[in-house]
Amino acid sequence: MMAGAAATALLIFFLAAVSAEAGPALPRFAEAPQYRNGEGCPAPSGAGVCDPGLVHIAMTLDAHYLRGSMAAIYSLLKHASCPESLFFHFLAAAAPAPEDDDITALRRALAASFPSLRFQIYPFRADAVAGLISASVRAALEAPLNYARNHLADLLPPCVPRAIYLDSDILAADDVRRLWETRLPAAAVVAAPEYCHANFSRYFTPAFWSDPALGARVFAGRRRPPCYFNTGVMVVDLRRWRAGNYRRRIERWMEIQKEKRIYELGSLPPFLLVFAGEVEAVDLRWNQHGLGGDNVHGSCRPLHDGPVSLMHWSGKGKPWDRLDAGRPCPLDHTWKSYDLYVPGDGSGAASPASGPAALSASW
Repeated sequence: MMAGAAATALLIFFLAAVSAEAGPALPRFAEAPQYRNGEGCPAPSGAGVCDPGLVHIAMTLDAHYLRGSMAAIYSLLKHASCPESLFFHFLAAAAPAPEDDDITALRRALAASFPSLRFQIYPFRADAVAGLISASVRAALEAPLNYARNHLADLLPPCVPRAIYLDSDILAADDVRRLWETRLPAAAVVAAPEYCHANFSRYFTPAFWSDPALGARVFAGRRRPPCYFNTGVMVVDLRRWRAGNYRRRIERWMEIQKEKRIYELGSLPPFLLVFAGEVEAVDLRWNQHGLGGDNVHGSCRPLHDGPVSLMHWSGKGKPWDRLDAGRPCPLDHTWKSYDLYVPGDGSGAASPASGPAALSASW
């Protein structure tokens, strides 16, 4: 009897150890409706990812934000005029060892919810940026995967001319092809909504502005006065990025930050230092950001005035967390209509067959 109990205890311990090594299980998600191309969509050329008719979307992918990513993908497909022409490029943290491959689990989750989705997952090694990351006002901003966007041009195939980079906490309310077709003049590498009413100086420390070698001198001679832009929605010309070695330019500012502490936020300020004043402005409708509140409290915020093509829960508060806590903000209910998450007890399970409530692009 004692030997049997000991054997059972040993088996339970072994199974628990195996489960712990395999990492946390991914949540369950419902299958999304299938969306097909409408009339006038480009016919596939047979060139795979190099097909010139594709719209390339890049996002990071991890277990913690997977629920947000699933909702974002769903909204992009639903509002696309040519959903079969969307190709998703996901940047995911590389597993520490082949036998502990979280990327395989992420790939299976995507394929289960979106059987027809065209996508590729690219492993991103944390050691590529680990020595460059500085402490930030919020621990989540220090995650190495936040800096994977710096490596887009290195990870995506050379035949991909440009990509729309999107954060995982967004919802599309319009056809993303319209954003894809943004014109980038020869002098521009990045296009994004700009917010020139924001206090640009607050994104850097007094030490930055008082340093005679830095401050306003950094932005002198640029196409326009520097303005804040949010890096969660960007159109990036990957060929120009590679030619200009922009990853290295961003990393140089991260090295200076280690020496002088010139900013307090995470991956945003180096982008501002390199691109502010050189960004091709996009209509603000493509990034109704700040819906997650600030980086400390994550309080509720309304939409800005004007039309809405994309909503962005940037900030500390995420809609799935606030919904689960029973303290949602009004706009979180809109996000909920795209939520494919299936709770473990089956309660409140998503029922995407009926589709979410339509979002008006003229809000």
